[in-house]
Amino acid sequence: MAIAFPAILTSARSSARETENMDTASNASAPQYSIVIPAFNESARLPATLQSVLECIRARNWEAEVIVVNDGSTDATAEVARAFAATASEVRLLENPGNRGKGYSVRHGMLEARGQVALFTDADLSAPIAEAEGLFAAIRAGADIAIGSRWLDSNRQTERQPLYRQFFSRCFNGVTRAIMGLPFADTQCGLKAFTREAAQTVFRLQTIERWGFDPEILFIARKRGLRVVEVPVSWAHDDRTRLNYLQDGFKMLQEIAQIRWNSLTGRYSQPLDGNARAGKAQ
Repeated sequence: MAIAFPAILTSARSSARETENMDTASNASAPQYSIVIPAFNESARLPATLQSVLECIRARNWEAEVIVVNDGSTDATAEVARAFAATASEVRLLENPGNRGKGYSVRHGMLEARGQVALFTDADLSAPIAEAEGLFAAIRAGADIAIGSRWLDSNRQTERQPLYRQFFSRCFNGVTRAIMGLPFADTQCGLKAFTREAAQTVFRLQTIERWGFDPEILFIARKRGLRVVEVPVSWAHDDRTRLNYLQDGFKMLQEIAQIRWNSLTGRYSQPLDGNARAGKAQ
């Protein structure tokens, strides 16, 4: 089904009030799926992304909500999301209190998600949204968490990363596996799905707010006895990625050390009181 591109500039003001009332209206019936899209200065890519996601949802008759989490963008990201929300009931917008990072944005969206299964995906859709079906199937088969993998079947990579990025990615994954005991071929793929219960457990305990959050949520999942299944997905590298493998890679190594310290001090073993709020670490 073709989806008309919304008139962003003319509808942004009129839709602001509708966005504010969206949470109240959305409580009427919980969807089967929630799709969370963290977004920082994504006004150029977000229209095509939302159109692809909506087309997928409607073609497959998914009962789904699409949550765009605006991470303090300085461009028209919020206006794009509001304009889509004005014409597509599936879409709603959450705002972070300034730029806090991808990890914060994912946590914010996942804790606000109302679906029985919550999935987050990158705004560039490097893994096409149709690949979510494989993750949903793993959840239906009994997994608590299903994570996309670029490396279980590397032949499914339709556009590979440059060699230097492949090198740094594999090195980071190897270090993560060795230090944190994670058995997964790919910890960093930006397509992961959770049962509602698993999401509420993992993301309430998450502390890392930027790029290194993926290993943390997987570490927490294993610490809490949740079943994690890795699913091969199609994937295409996007040259516009903002990840700096040297600068951000060093920061992620620091965050791995923080994760190990959190574990040693019992941070991930504490009971959950049920009062966690989205976007706030407990």
